[in-house]
Amino acid sequence: MHDTPYVSRAAEKLIAALDQFGVDPAGLICADLGCNVGGFTDVLLRRGAQKVYAVDTGYGALAWKLRQHEQVVVMERTNALHVDPPEDAPLVVIDLGWTKQDRAIPAAMRWHPRQIITLIKPHYEAGNPRLDEHESLAMLEQTLEAMPGLGVRVIDHLLSPIVGAKGRNIEYLALVEPQ
Repeated sequence: MHDTPYVSRAAEKLIAALDQFGVDPAGLICADLGCNVGGFTDVLLRRGAQKVYAVDTGYGALAWKLRQHEQVVVMERTNALHVDPPEDAPLVVIDLGWTKQDRAIPAAMRWHPRQIITLIKPHYEAGNPRLDEHESLAMLEQTLEAMPGLGVRVIDHLLSPIVGAKGRNIEYLALVEPQ
C-alpha cells in the first residue's frame, strides 16, 4: 500500500512538477494520458481542474472515487497514441508505459494543449531496463534535445521525487509547450 492521501504514489510526481513549473490546472480542461489508477488525475482535480479526460489502454484500474467523479471523463480501453480528442485540453499530462517521447508528445499535441507535463523514463527511451544514474541523465539530455523536432520547446525539467519500477528506475518530468 502507498502512504499518500492520493489514489497512488504517482501523484507525488505531478505535484512536484506543478509546483516547480508554476503550472496551475485550476479551471482547465486536462487530459491524463496513461492514467492507470489515476494519481495524476487525482492531483489535477484537487488543484481545481474543470474536467479531466482519463485515458488508458487498460480497463478497471482507475480508482473508484475518480471513476465516479462528475469531472472525470473515463476513456478506458483507449490507446492515447491513437485517440481522437473530443475537445481541446489546454493541459496534458503524460505517464505512458513503455512509450517513448517521440510517440507520446505527438499524441498529446492532438489535444491542442498550451502546456504538456510529461514523465520521461530514460530506461524506456533507451530500451534498457537497467540504466545507472549517469546513463539516465545522458538519455534525458538526448530526449530533451529531440523535443523541438516533435514540435515543442522545453521550458523546464526536474528529477522525479520518487523512482519508478519498484524503486529501480530514475525518472524525470518535463514541461514543454508547442513551438
